[in-house]
Amino acid sequence: MNTFVSGGCKNGKSMFAQHKALELARQKQVPLYYVATMIPADGEDDARIKRHRKERAGWGFETIEQGLDICKLLKRNGVDSNGVFLLDSVTALLSNEMFAKGIVDSDAGVRTANGLCEFAKKTGNTIFVSDFLYGEMTMYDDITETYRRFLAQIDRQLAAVCENVVEYSYGIPLYYKEGK
Repeated sequence: MNTFVSGGCKNGKSMFAQHKALELARQKQVPLYYVATMIPADGEDDARIKRHRKERAGWGFETIEQGLDICKLLKRNGVDSNGVFLLDSVTALLSNEMFAKGIVDSDAGVRTANGLCEFAKKTGNTIFVSDFLYGEMTMYDDITETYRRFLAQIDRQLAAVCENVVEYSYGIPLYYKEGK
């Protein structure tokens, strides 16, 4: 069962998603994968990745790094598409896709949305984590506004194809859609 989790930055949604993924993998008795989409750009990113790996130690996750073209990971040897996947995060994946060529890729939003929806259909047991970046009334520069528009489009499409849709706020999960 696919789940879309959205919430503010650094509010516990990833930990919530980790618990859900572990619970689902145990229930289905299938492999458990952590799909890390962040492509490190500096020492701070490297430290963050190291900290996250340490936090997940002992949970049973196999970490797969895939920062671009998300469906390619399903073609890797040893990856079971029937497993449970925790994809963290949609936000980082879009950023990678949007700026991979060194310029703003105007097709990145549609391409990323389509790839993630295809991934959801091919796996059926993915928890997608995305940051909620829409609450501010501030107008940003054109590139940032384009990114936010693309992310909103992706979030809507994922919410449509996922059986569960959760907003995680102040440590509380609010279910907008709950599959059986």
